[in-house]
Formats: sequence, structure tokens, C-alpha cells
Amino acid sequence: MQSSLEKLRKFFRLEHENGYTNSAVIGGLAKMLDYWESEARAEGLDEAIIQAVIERLRSYAGLTPASRAESLRGLWKRIQDAYPEIQEKKDKPAAARRTVPPRPRPDSVKREQAPAEQRPVPPPQAAGRPARSASVPGAQTSQTPVALQAKLTVLNGVGPRNAQTLAALGLYTLGDLLYYFPRRYEDYSQLRPIKELRYGEQVTVIGAIQSIQSRPIRGGAAQVVEVILSDSTAALRLTWFNQPWMANRLKVGDIISVSGKVEQYLGRLVMNNPAYENVEAEHLHTNRIVPIYSLTAKVTQKWLRGMVNQVVTYWAPRLTDHLPEDLRREAGLVDLSTAILQAHFPDSHEQLRAARERLAFDEVFFLQMGVLRQKRDWQAATATIFDVPDEWLEERVRALPFTLTNAQQRAISDIVVDVGSGRPMNRLLQGDVGSGKTVVAALAAGMVTRLGAQAAIMAPTGILAEQHYRNFSYLLTLGQGALPAEAIRLLTGDTPNGERAEIYEKLASGEIKVLVGTHALLEEPVTFANLQLAVIDEQHRFGVEQRALLRAKGRNPHLLVMTATPIPRSLALTIYGDLDISIMDEMPSGRQPVHTFVLRPQERERAYSLIRSQIQSGKQAFIVYPLIEESEKMDELRAAVDEHARLQAEIFPDLRLGLLHGRMRPDEKERVMAEFRDRKYDILISTTVVEVGVDIPNATVMLVDGANRFGLAQLHQLRGRVGRGADQSYCLLIPDHEDAVENERLQAMAESNDGFVLAERDLQQRGPGEFLGTRQSGYASGLRMASLTDVALIEKARTHAQKLFEKDPTLQKEEHRLLAEALERFWGGGKGDVS
Repeated sequence: MQSSLEKLRKFFRLEHENGYTNSAVIGGLAKMLDYWESEARAEGLDEAIIQAVIERLRSYAGLTPASRAESLRGLWKRIQDAYPEIQEKKDKPAAARRTVPPRPRPDSVKREQAPAEQRPVPPPQAAGRPARSASVPGAQTSQTPVALQAKLTVLNGVGPRNAQTLAALGLYTLGDLLYYFPRRYEDYSQLRPIKELRYGEQVTVIGAIQSIQSRPIRGGAAQVVEVILSDSTAALRLTWFNQPWMANRLKVGDIISVSGKVEQYLGRLVMNNPAYENVEAEHLHTNRIVPIYSLTAKVTQKWLRGMVNQVVTYWAPRLTDHLPEDLRREAGLVDLSTAILQAHFPDSHEQLRAARERLAFDEVFFLQMGVLRQKRDWQAATATIFDVPDEWLEERVRALPFTLTNAQQRAISDIVVDVGSGRPMNRLLQGDVGSGKTVVAALAAGMVTRLGAQAAIMAPTGILAEQHYRNFSYLLTLGQGALPAEAIRLLTGDTPNGERAEIYEKLASGEIKVLVGTHALLEEPVTFANLQLAVIDEQHRFGVEQRALLRAKGRNPHLLVMTATPIPRSLALTIYGDLDISIMDEMPSGRQPVHTFVLRPQERERAYSLIRSQIQSGKQAFIVYPLIEESEKMDELRAAVDEHARLQAEIFPDLRLGLLHGRMRPDEKERVMAEFRDRKYDILISTTVVEVGVDIPNATVMLVDGANRFGLAQLHQLRGRVGRGADQSYCLLIPDHEDAVENERLQAMAESNDGFVLAERDLQQRGPGEFLGTRQSGYASGLRMASLTDVALIEKARTHAQKLFEKDPTLQKEEHRLLAEALERFWGGGKGDVS
């Protein structure tokens, strides 16, 4: 075997063992291209294979773990087809003979780890986090004192060993320490005595530990640590469940502050699992607000606070503000020096609030400037004009076997204006599950293909791509002027080489007008004759680089991105601020709201009875589980594989049960889904692989077992798999234990079918980091001071960013020079490309 192919196999296997975390090569898999490309050419590898490897690895970092696995699997299959001799000897162990990178397990299953000797060793600085100041807006400009780039060892009390420890916090320079803001504050100016505490309050109190007791509960299956905390007024019982180490961390006589909710047990006030901090005696009588910083091993609050104080008190007053004075005045913001000083060591609550507001404003303002600049640049480009005659559109709509909703008609009108404007369309089509986005996208494709241009539709998974292919093939071949069936093709990682070559040829010649596929569309050999429309479904599953690669296949093509996850207003103003948005908030006629019920674990038989009655009426059902197989940590959860066997043998012996899970090969998944769609199964037992896009109109029951393990958005997506026909459908949510019946997410699902309401709640509960998924650039989910749920702050920052753009769109004025420089450093060449 060629050395270059052996290297690929080695790194692909290591990447699988690392859980598809892009860590098999230091700096990411794409880094290996620096030497691999020349070696592969020297060994005479086929140029098409070389180009495929280059394209896959360059786009690899922007993929989700599941998409990464599919990408490597498809690539390795293609290499094996081209080089059949890549087969290991049969006398090797089975595990060693596996040459195709296996698919990843779902996130809920513990991933295998590579043996220590196989894992790449990071360079010294990579052992810590990225430099703290690197991602702070305005932290580095030409007016920033050069001394802030000095290493921390220039401080008294910081030697090489301490500096290495601080690297774990992302602290390398004085500037990093300057922008290392407290995670919270202890307010010693307004302490509450224990005797004044009231049930239900969220408070922080200080006291001395009087006693510590650890005892077993539940027959020895768990441990509880009980601490009596007292001040001069009363005592409070603190309880930590299943944290036996707390008994060793705390000592009688220690003075600690505890934060948590005041509850009641047997008539006495208690605090369960509170957060705690050791209190330094000198702060007890200062009547100040004291900063509390995130720590790492061998670093204490007192020592770190002293280091921060050295830097902040000297350097904060010496900073030059990057925001113009008139902007600060209009927005009512304090200057940067005051903000940093008061954020670390506030003199009062009012000054702390003003400081944090200024720093939060900077974060959102820089984000707004980035997306507004991107929108301006996009609108400045030119694109092919596609005039859409009313007669043509009316004919296409008449040919549809259903009536469009008002929301669909509005979205289509928006697209007609966009493609006829002479500027590239850059539109987000957001609509709840089942709102009919595919029809709108198909009509958009027809608008460009009617004049001989091409359209590309990219989906995150093979199952969803195949479903889009069927839908587009049906919708675009209806009525007069329809496309021939052979002008619409499907391309995924599993497309055979012979068919793949034919697609490449006919795409380049222009014979193929619509190409539907996965990230396989991004490969180098995929060349369009005249790509004028790019449609990206479930766009949050793709990164900036991947969207840019698809756009690069044409010359300023029109872009339509779709999502079934409703976008809260605050995110629409920020992360999606560069996009025009069409909201589809109306369901097709004939659809009934799905009835949702939360059942207790002991009520499973009721759920099974409903499923049986629906199947007797000719319908089908989904039963979804959170795991593939039982695991030690979650052994009470019902796993899909085990439950499939149990349900078939004990509960539904007379019915046909299918099984679908994430470890199956793509062709296996598609076969199972096709058989379920064709009614060869009555019930499909599945993991969340059915979450996105699968369309089974005959399914009327969605039973989610272990429902408290899922997020709101995920539950709503699962519910969207039923209710796609005219019949009444049901969603049954069963938590894995009795206490979770009142789970906030489950109750929200029972109360509302409105995806926009649930999206707002989901954002509040999970925060933007998890909500956004792989939405690039990652900046928004890393906000330190601002919250993407603070609509008032976001609108304030957007208003001032828009005003600034109107006055000085290129920031050429002298008073804006420093801001322009800070923005350029912050965004780099990306120009705010977060969408």
C-alpha cells in the first residue's frame, strides 16, 4: 500500500477513536495536507482522489461529529473502490481489519478514547486555553500599551511554574489578566443574617461551620453530607447529595459563603447542593463587593485577586477607548478604563451595572458591526436577474396538488423580489416543522432553472438529502414547462463511482439542472455550468466555510438557507442579522395540532394501548429512546436495541417492529426508513436519528421514552415527525423517573405547539451556545458579559451600529479610525461572516 494511503488510514482510525473531535492531527486533520498532498502526487495517486481528500479535509472542521464520520466514511469507500488492494490480511484481528472509519455513537453514549500513546501530544502552549484577550472586542489596537503583551512572569509572585498553571485559564500576558473578568461577586456590603431568610429566596449567606456529618441513604445506595452553618443570629442546614468528598473539603470552624435557594424540610430551613466559597477573613468587615474568579488547580482566590489587582489598578487608567466619544455619550456608556476597573473591583452596585453594560455593549456592538458589514458587502455584489412572470408562477402553483398557505405565498413573493433585484439573494427561510419550506424551495429552484440555470440543494444527512430528492423530483416535474426527471440528480457520499462520474459530466455540461446532496456537493470534481441558486437545509448544521464553498461553485449565486428551528427575535437581530428573513408561521390546511401528553413512568401501558389502537386503524407509530444500548451511568434508561427485542417479544408480538439507530450504515438507515414509509413496519423503534426531516404522513403517534433527557428543540423536532397527514396525531412524553414528570421542558411541550414560543424558552433554558449548534463563528456562544436573551441591549447596539454605518459606512473618519482597526483585528478577513 502507498505510504500516503497508509497515513490516511492511520489518521482516520485515530480520529474515530477520538470521537471525531478533529484532533487526530495537531491543529486539525486539514493540517496533514501540508505534507500529504506532495507525497500523494509523488506516489502517483489518482488526481481525482487527491482532490477529493483535499476538499473533504479542508471542510472537515466545520462539520458536526456525525457529518464528520459520514464524510470520512464516504471518502474511504471511494478510495477503496479506486484501490481494491487496500484490504488488510485476514489473519489480523477483526478490529484491526476494519478499514472504513466506523460511524460515531450518539452524543449520549460515552465515546471510546484513543490509548494515551496514540493521542497527539499538543505543543506546550496548547496545554492551556486560547489567550483570554484574543476574543475580546477592542482588546488589541495600535493604541493598546505594548507592555500588556508582556508575559505574566513580570509580575511579583508569578514564576514559570505559576505561569504554566495560569495558562490553563487562558492567561499568558498582562492583557489576558486585564480582561479576565469575575464569574460572580460576593456582596459583603449587604449581608443577610440567617434568621431573616425566607422560604423560596435565592440568597448568599456567610457563616461558620459548626458540624459536618456524612451518612448513607436509600439502603446505602447513596450518600448525603449535612453541614450546620451558623452566624450570630441562627443556624442553617446545608445538604449535599451524592457528593461524599464534600465531607473532606470542609472543616469545622471554616468561614464560608453559600449561595442557593432556601427550602424547607420538616419545618426547618435548608439549602440543598449550594455553591460555596471559602471566605477570607479580611473581607468580612470591608463592606465591599468582592470579585470571585474562575480558578484552576493550585490557584486560590486570594492570590489570583492580588495578581489581577496589580494589573488592573495600574493599566486600566492607561487604556485608549476604541468607541468614539459621541457614540458613548449617545448610548449612555462609561469609558473603557472605568468599565474594566469597576468590573473587577466595583465601588457600588450601580457602577458594577454600568461597567458590565458597557462591556456587554461592546460584545454585541462588534457582532452587529460584523453582520451589518457582511450584509452591506453582499448587497453591493451583482447577481443574475431572474424575472418571474406572474403567468408562470400561477401555472406552477395551480399544478400543485394542494393550496399554498398565506405564509408560503409571502415567502415566495419575497424570493421573487430577491432573484429579480440584481443582487444576490441572502435569505433565511424559517418555519416550524411541517410548515412547507420544501415547496417554497422547489419553486425557487424552478425560477432559475426555467431560464437554463442550475440549482443545488444541500442537506446534512443522506436520509434528508434522499427525501429532498424525491420531493424536488415530484414538484419540479409537474405541469407545463416541467423539468425532465433526468435533469434532477442525487449525490451523496455513497453514490457509486460510475454514477458519480456521470453526474460530474452532465453537471459540467449543464444537462443536470438540479443537484440534491450532502456535503459531497462541496467536492472539487463537482463543477456546475451555471449555478445560480444554492439552497442549504438545516443550515445550522453547516459551517461558514462549507456555505462559502457551495457559493463558490457559482458566481454570486442566490442563497436560500432553511431551518426548522424557529429563531427567537434576539438571535434574528444578531447571529442572523446579515440575512433577510421569511417566517413561515402557518401550517398547511388540513393539519391538526398534535395532542401532547406527559405520562408517568408507570403509565407506559396506556401509551402502548394508544399505539395499538392507532395501528388497528391502519396508522403507524414511532417509539424513541435516548440511548443505543444500556450503559453503566444510565442503566435505568431504555435503550433502543434492547427495547426493540423486549417490545417485539412481550408487548407487540403480533405487530411488525423496525429498528433505526445512529450506528447503522447510511444505506441501512435509508432502507429501514423506506420500509417504514412503505408500511412494512407498524412501529419504528429509534434513537433521535429520526429527529430531522423524515416525512411519514401515516404515522400518528410519537412516544418519547426518557423524555426528560432531551432538550426542548429536540422534543419539538421529534413531535414534528407526526401530524403530517390529516389525521389526529399524538405525542406521548414519558420521563425516566417520577420526579421528572414536572420537568419544565416537558410541561412546556404539553402547553404549546408553537415552535417560536418553545424556541424562546429553549434559549432561556440552555443559553445560546447549545441552542445555536454549529453556527459559526462561535463568537456568539462565547459572549462573556452580554446575553443573547437581552433584547433591549441587542436593539440598542444594533441601533447605534446602523447609525454609524449611515454616517460613515467604511469608518474612514479620523474619530472612527481606532474602531475600524479594532473591528478589523477582531473579525480578520471574515468581515463578520457568521451566517
